[in-house]
Amino acid sequence: MGKVVPDATPEEEWAWVVDATRECFAHAQKRGVRIAVEPLNRFETYLFNRAAQALALADAVGPECGVCLDAFHLNIEEANIYDAIRLAGKRLFDFHIADNNRFAAGLGHLDWAKIIGTLKEIGYDGALTNEFVAPVDRTPAAIYPDMVETNPVGISPEQLKFIQDHGSSLLTEKFYADQMRITAETILPLIK
Repeated sequence: MGKVVPDATPEEEWAWVVDATRECFAHAQKRGVRIAVEPLNRFETYLFNRAAQALALADAVGPECGVCLDAFHLNIEEANIYDAIRLAGKRLFDFHIADNNRFAAGLGHLDWAKIIGTLKEIGYDGALTNEFVAPVDRTPAAIYPDMVETNPVGISPEQLKFIQDHGSSLLTEKFYADQMRITAETILPLIK
């Protein structure tokens, strides 16, 4: 669970996030790195959840600050995913790919042809970052009963506990590879 309870007034929190993002932005500019603000859904943060809010923060930081949109979050928070993409326009620096259920693109109900078409419409030629965060199902009804790595290698017990305490687990190489393949089979024909 993310940060869903305010710490101060809206004005104070806005000033904090603008100042902190400006500081990160200034450091990134010195290093030649672009910064993009990503709105997350309401279950991960209360501060900004929609493209318009991310753009407001980017505008407060400076004209070279961008936006990163995530199909999973857009599906939850936006009245119209395609209008949100259009609103971001030339400020869109990255686009995250995950279906409405947070599995690979093509395993949910999002209209990937229309999403990719809208990205093309605004002239987006940046990365499509695969960011599925598959929900782990530990019940007998699991769709993917072999998705969880039962013999993790190269991770400390503390790291594994942290991951598990935050509602996830390590994924098997087979599961991860299948998710990557499904996303590629869904997205690649649309971007050619």
